Amino acid sequence: MEFADFYPLSLIIFLPAVGALLIAVIPGLDSGGVKRIAAFFTFCSFALSLAMFCLFDRSSSAYQFVESVSWIPQININYHIGVDGLSMPLVILTTLLGFLSVFVSWRIELRPKEYFAWLLILESSILGVFCSLDLLLFFLFWEVEVIPMYFLISIWGGGRRAYSAIKYVIYTMFGGAMMLAGILTLYATTGTFDMTVLAGTDFADLVAVIPLAAIFWLLITAFLIKLPVFPLHTWLPDAHTDAPTAVSVMLAGSLLKMGGYGMIRICVTVFPDVARDYAHLLVILAVIGILYGAAVTIKQTDLKRLIAYSSVSHMGYVLLGVFALSDLSITGACLQMFSHGMVTGLLFAMVGLVYDKTHTRSIPELGGLARQMPIIVAVFSVAGLASLGLPGTSGFAAEFIVFLGSFTSTAVAGIKIYTLLGALAIVVTAGYILWMLERVFYREPKPKYDGVPDANKLEMAYIFTFVAVIMLVGIYPRILTDVIDSWLPTMPLP
Repeated sequence: MEFADFYPLSLIIFLPAVGALLIAVIPGLDSGGVKRIAAFFTFCSFALSLAMFCLFDRSSSAYQFVESVSWIPQININYHIGVDGLSMPLVILTTLLGFLSVFVSWRIELRPKEYFAWLLILESSILGVFCSLDLLLFFLFWEVEVIPMYFLISIWGGGRRAYSAIKYVIYTMFGGAMMLAGILTLYATTGTFDMTVLAGTDFADLVAVIPLAAIFWLLITAFLIKLPVFPLHTWLPDAHTDAPTAVSVMLAGSLLKMGGYGMIRICVTVFPDVARDYAHLLVILAVIGILYGAAVTIKQTDLKRLIAYSSVSHMGYVLLGVFALSDLSITGACLQMFSHGMVTGLLFAMVGLVYDKTHTRSIPELGGLARQMPIIVAVFSVAGLASLGLPGTSGFAAEFIVFLGSFTSTAVAGIKIYTLLGALAIVVTAGYILWMLERVFYREPKPKYDGVPDANKLEMAYIFTFVAVIMLVGIYPRILTDVIDSWLPTMPLP
């Protein structure tokens, strides 16, 4: 039997959910047993995705490992999943982060059964979004992730956790309502939820029925919120600041990528003409977000909030690359999604370690920690340098391709100026990253931190895994760009 005969994609999506179910129903599980089950099922999902990545045919632009089962035939809804060069890197990113997040959460002792069950359900829902080829299935997975995120922030978070959780739900549900309206309107005009059919639909005869721009904006509003794009970004700093460390890793690493993925998979692919019409506006929003996020990051004194605002800036590169509408810029946007997931995931993991050792995230209260925790400062520095785009890291490869692809695009008037403005943020990023490292690790040591421990063996294992992937993609980006490029021929670009 071949690999595809075992329904590997369904296993990848639902193995974490099965782990969550076992954690919930097995009586008498202690904290260690819960964590081992979570680690086992997330590892199995990651191992399968790694096998799928190795077997992925990079010479084909078609969907691979496709599964399709009629679900609600009366209205033509199917359980239809598959991966291509756009979704494959995001699937492996999510399964890897899901596995690592279990170890980031190893110190959790408050209601561990519920915590790890919700964490695993969150992973399954995000994977479902990246693999769905039916719009209604896509929407259902999109909405499911709201539930675990709410409980993970509101129960295991800190600070104003209830406020941040409710704010996240309100923003996401508003975007979801807009998306559902767009999906149902699209179904009413085409009679199908199948993304593979919609991507090749000629809408010329449907314009008289309903403006395509209206459907486009109903859909993209949800993706702009999730990315997030200025001025729809305000939920992100609060959610990150008050979420548990592992939830911040998943939120920054995978969940935000749902926005960029949805833009490319649905808005640009299904509505290429409308995307070109509004590309100029969206590129302007991207540049505003890049510069605004970088400027606001400088003023932050909470480590987590600093990394959160940096995400607003760095995800602006994704929006810029997508709506520069060139093969190279979209390749860069896809690579940036993967790179940002690993780099920012590591940054949040490192912030969590610093907080666990010192019990504070306030930058003014920290200082001189390099003497006490040399491994943590070394890895934190690698993550920071990757975030500012140091050559040899994934951050450099992704940002360089985004800027080169955007600068050479012919789809948007004035794109060269917008690209140069966006590139200015690299200087600001270098400033706030290096200043943060200097204030936290290299100022006068404070006696109250004498004897603070460095990373233990478990912590070293997962942070070095992050570093290895960041360096691998930075040194050999073709490991991902070859996969992404296999999908590009299906893109209806100018």
